[in-house]
Amino acid sequence: QVQLVESGGGLVQAGGSLRLSCAASARTLSNYVMGWFRQAPGKEREFVAAIRWSDFSTSYTDSVKGRFTISRDNAKNTVYLQMNSLKPEDTAVYYCAAQIDTYLSIDYYRHDYAYWGQGTQVTVSS
Repeated sequence: QVQLVESGGGLVQAGGSLRLSCAASARTLSNYVMGWFRQAPGKEREFVAAIRWSDFSTSYTDSVKGRFTISRDNAKNTVYLQMNSLKPEDTAVYYCAAQIDTYLSIDYYRHDYAYWGQGTQVTVSS
């Protein structure tokens, strides 16, 4: 069982930056893939980024490549999403998620996550 708590959301102007954090309660995350998802009003939840805890491999959806960076801190059991050059279309509730690593390509891990946080609101004003 993994419990996830997100923080770091807020209101920012277009072009600005935010860093989201996701603290995970687990003895070890070495066998997990961590992901970030987002859901805008009236839209389905969508994959944003993923990181394999064991080897730092990452995957991003095309719309955030070059602007967002996912990373993790093993000592703090925390995964981060650094968001730069934010756009109004990035406005959404952002969720952290975790799933057991089955050692497939990191690009595979865009769905079927077992554990979810409660979400944090990110609002980008134009």
